[in-house]
Parts: sequence; C-alpha cells; structure tokens
Amino acid sequence: MKVAATVKTYFLLTKPNVWWLLAFSGAAGMFAAANGPPDPVFFVLAMTSIITGVAGTEATSNYLERSVDAMMKRTSKRVLPRGLINPPWKALIFGLGLMMISLVLASFVNLWTLFFMASGMFNYLVVYVMWAKKRTPLNIILGSYAGGAPLMAGYTAAHPWPTAESLILAALIVLWIPPHIWSLALIYKEDYSRAKIPMLPVVTSEATAIRCISSTTIISVLFTFLLYILYPEKYGIIYLTAAVVSGFTIAVPSAALILKPSKKTAYVLFKTTSPQLLIILTAVILDSVL
Repeated sequence: MKVAATVKTYFLLTKPNVWWLLAFSGAAGMFAAANGPPDPVFFVLAMTSIITGVAGTEATSNYLERSVDAMMKRTSKRVLPRGLINPPWKALIFGLGLMMISLVLASFVNLWTLFFMASGMFNYLVVYVMWAKKRTPLNIILGSYAGGAPLMAGYTAAHPWPTAESLILAALIVLWIPPHIWSLALIYKEDYSRAKIPMLPVVTSEATAIRCISSTTIISVLFTFLLYILYPEKYGIIYLTAAVVSGFTIAVPSAALILKPSKKTAYVLFKTTSPQLLIILTAVILDSVL
C-alpha cells in the first residue's frame, strides 16, 4: 500500500490533468507528419520522450511554485503544499530526472525533436514560471510556445523538418492557451491577486478581461479552419465537422460570458476548451489515417 501511495503521489506531482492533452498533441503531430500511422518504434520512442518531458516539466514547475501554490485556494491541495513529499527537493530531482530521460530519448529520434523538447522546457520553466509569470500580464503569451512544442516534437519525429502544416498545428494550441488560462484566472481572480500573479483579469477590469477572453476565443476558433482551407486534400469533412462542432462548443459560452458575465459562465468556457482541442486533434489523426 505504501508503494502504491508513493507512486500515486509522484504521479499527481506531474499534474496529469495538464500534460495529457499536450502529450496527445504530440501523437497528433506524428500522425499528421506521417500521413497515416507512424513507424511503431519511432512512435513509442517519441511518445515516451514527450510524455516524460511534459510530465517532468510539470513536476519541476510544481517544485518551483510550491510557495505560491500554498497561497492559492485552487492549488493548496497539490502534493507539495500538503507536505506529501519531504523534503521537497525530492520532487525537484524527480522532475529533472524525467526531463533528462526525455531529452536522452529525443536525441535518439532526431535533432529537431530534441530541439523542440528542450526549447519547450526552457520556455515553460525559465521564461514563463521563473521570469514572466509574476512580472507581466503577458505571461501566458510569452509562455505559450511551450504549449505547441510537444506537437512540433511529435511532428518532426515523423518528418525530417518543420513544415507550414506543423506550424499551423502548433499555432492551434498556442492560440488555445489564452482563453483557456484567462477564463480560469477570471474564476480565481482573488487567488491570483493574493499570490501577486498579474494575470490579465487581475490587472484590468472584468469587462476588459472578458473582451480579451472572448476575442481570443473567436480568433482560435477561426484559426482552426485554416488547415481545411489550405490542405483540403488532406483535411476534409471529418476535420471540417470537428472544427464546426468544437468551435460551437466554446463560442456559445464565450458569447454568454459577454452577455451575462459570471464565474459560472467562465467556468463553463474553461471546461469546454480542453474538449474542443481534443476534438480538433482527434480529427487531425483521423483525417491523416483515412
């Protein structure tokens, strides 16, 4: 029982509810690059690198932000604020260990995959967590590259170099991040304010924050159609249907947030953003195979 509890604790340290979708984007990138099922050996190798990379990065960020997490109601029940790993440096060693495994595996794939995994880690931990998060409301924008990096790592694992298609796919995730995070920050505005984190809803009026959330939502929805427009021979009716349906699922709460601002509506928007991206990425895989 103790071993099982320890495994569960360290697994939760990686914030699996955060990294699973990023790891899935890496799989979507591989299928898109291969125009079908990728080579099984490289798929397993690349996906292990991506999973350990994003999980290790999140575990390391948990260590770096442990004092901030303790101040926020939303994050106070995470592993380190609860004292489930003592001393806390064990969490840092665990996170860095996973990151090292990721980079070693990525080096066996190719240099592009290694580059995107390493640069994604740097962008998230150094640029976002250690520098921008507590300094500027542009923190999410400056750290959004990390969101697209796993997809690029997966894409280049199955293709010799990045392409316009891969950049558009990564941009789907980069554009998805602001409405996803800002809607959450609107719900927990007091939390972020207490921790002195200048998220957009903290440093501006609620009306301005809502306009920014809604406008970035619309931009992200419209951008999803770009693949269908530029690559109609590959992204057909399956992708188009997914773009329409998933876009509708976040456009409705986004519009409702403007018409009747409330934390409940912001929560609905936040909860629909992940399924929206999941639908898009699944459609990318299906259209690449079919």
